[in-house]
Amino acid sequence: MTMLIAAAAVFLAIHLLIAGTRVRDGITGAIGEGPYLGLFSLASLGAIVWLAIAYKAAQRGEDPLLYDLGPGVKHLGIPVVALAFLLGVQGLFMPNPTSLRQEGSAANPDTIRGVLRITRHPFLWGVAIWSAFHLSANGDEASVIFFGTFFVLSILGTFSIDAKRRRKMGEAWAAFAAKTSNIPFAAAITGRNSLKLGESFGWRFWVAALLFVTVLFAHAHIFGVSPFPGGVVPI
Repeated sequence: MTMLIAAAAVFLAIHLLIAGTRVRDGITGAIGEGPYLGLFSLASLGAIVWLAIAYKAAQRGEDPLLYDLGPGVKHLGIPVVALAFLLGVQGLFMPNPTSLRQEGSAANPDTIRGVLRITRHPFLWGVAIWSAFHLSANGDEASVIFFGTFFVLSILGTFSIDAKRRRKMGEAWAAFAAKTSNIPFAAAITGRNSLKLGESFGWRFWVAALLFVTVLFAHAHIFGVSPFPGGVVPI
């Protein structure tokens, strides 16, 4: 379990104490944006692989159960994770000033459409929904640390990215942020934009749906746990 805690701490530190902070600004000023992104990508990949390996190792050892919310929570898995995929995966394919090297999309008024009307961080909120469900459904200590790491990072990461874009983009960011929201649906509720759900049913929706169905039916074979009620393995 110690190794898992260490891996989680390193993974969080890389993203919350470097990316999105003035430490990042100092590093990019010294070595340039390209080299920084290359090194950061390698460090992130190494940390997430370490985290996954440490999680599996912790589950094979002494892994006490911290809580059990009952089978009803697990039965919510398919619709809840489907929502996470439909929000998060669509966000990956959309021009978005919060995404890497897409700051210029803030100047395009057509950028704010689809899931960006819900939140300007659709991918991270998708991860938050996914990890929150797995935290609820898996109460063993290793799972709490593993999925809790992603939950904390996804929530705090939205604020970190906002701060970074605010420093870097200035007025362009202010104009984009004024019409969008970090918290899902907040911009629509306060009248800063309006929901147009039809915009979310284009090709990105079908890519997200296909990926979700693929992961759903492959879950038992890849991760050793069936997401279907009763532990059914359809194929």
